[in-house]
Amino acid sequence: MTGHPLIRAVKPLVEAIGATLIPIDELRDTDLVLSWKDESVVGVRISLEDALAGMIGTVEEELGGALPGLSREGKQAAIRMLDERGAFLLRKSIEDVADAMGVSRITIYNYLTAIREQPTRGERS
Repeated sequence: MTGHPLIRAVKPLVEAIGATLIPIDELRDTDLVLSWKDESVVGVRISLEDALAGMIGTVEEELGGALPGLSREGKQAAIRMLDERGAFLLRKSIEDVADAMGVSRITIYNYLTAIREQPTRGERS
């Protein structure tokens, strides 16, 4: 199922959001259908349960290590990246990220508070 150019193009994105590529003959009503030149090529199944794990995996790859092994600065960068990607909009994500990182929920809340209080580029203090 990797030969089609559409599949090759969307596969990294699908994996990054924790979704799954589904053959056309296995689609459910809730799956998205991706088409190429009016031909249904592949389906995408999005599971919010898998989305957070996918985001964590992507962040670990980008930062070059598993969350528990990152330095304090690395963990803060991971939290910033996850926050920018909407990870903390998911139910129980604070607890799940804290468990994955090997820190307390309070630590995650503290990192988020510090990140969100920092001025963005172009703002003056």
